[in-house]
This record gives sequence, structure tokens and C-alpha cells, in this order.
Amino acid sequence: MASILHLMPDLEPDEMRYVQSLVQDLSEDEARQFASIYRSRRREPMLLLITTIIGFFGVAGIQRFVVGQIGLGLLYFFTGGLCLVGTIVDLINHKRLAYEYNVKEADKTMGMLRYNRY
Repeated sequence: MASILHLMPDLEPDEMRYVQSLVQDLSEDEARQFASIYRSRRREPMLLLITTIIGFFGVAGIQRFVVGQIGLGLLYFFTGGLCLVGTIVDLINHKRLAYEYNVKEADKTMGMLRYNRY
């Protein structure tokens, strides 16, 4: 049973709980491989906070591009962050945006590992 706490101690508590449930059945080498791939794909909540603040004072929608939501990023860009309301909501929910993105990336990474296993 692999412990993600030793491999990725910088995860947020909710994210760590989710990732630990994913890697608990992996061997130590597979868990290290998962951590290596996942670490390069995940987004820090602080990055989303900074890009949202940039959107608040300048170019809106960067935070949506960072999490791969290209359509929403374009919508934010052309509407000024939906008249700043969307930007303010993202400013409040930046940790949630990062968590949702990171969960998707963890699932994709786990899928890649399972595909390579068989």
C-alpha cells in the first residue's frame, strides 16, 4: 500500500484524501510513477488565485485557460469576466477550481497507469 503523503506532501487535504484513495492499491514504484506524472499536470490553487487577480485588474479569463476551460476563458475574455461578476466568483472559488481540475488530472493519470499496466 503506497502512501501519497510521503510522495507528495504539498497536496491540499481534500486533494490528498482523493489521491490517496486512488493510489492505495498501487505498488510503491507505481505510486512514484503516478506522483511524478501527476505533479507535472496539477495546478496549484495559488496559481489560479494569481491569474484570477490578473483577470480582475487586466485580462480576464486566464484562470479558465489555465484549467483547460477554453470556451469559458474566451467568454470571460470578451465579456470582461462577465462584467467582473464571474471573476469575483472565481476569486472566491479558486481553490475549488483547482481541486476540480486536479481531480480530473488525477483520474487521467490513473487511467494512463492502468492502460500501461495491461
